[in-house]
Amino acid sequence: MTDSARYIKIVEWSEEDGVFVGQCPGIIGPCCHGTDEVEVYRELCEIVEEWLEIARQEGRPLPPPTAGGDLVPRIA
Repeated sequence: MTDSARYIKIVEWSEEDGVFVGQCPGIIGPCCHGTDEVEVYRELCEIVEEWLEIARQEGRPLPPPTAGGDLVPRIA
């Protein structure tokens, strides 16, 4: 499993902007957008991987993971 997989990634439709918007809470806010939901998710995954790599290179601690904490039942 990659470090990126430890973080929840959200892609949601923005009525205001008329596009899908991607973000990764705890890592980066809204950071990519587009009309293709899958492409926005791919781009978001790349951004998160890059962000984590830069943090590692700079010796910064990674934020606590957001995935795997039984979030889905709490949302539902």
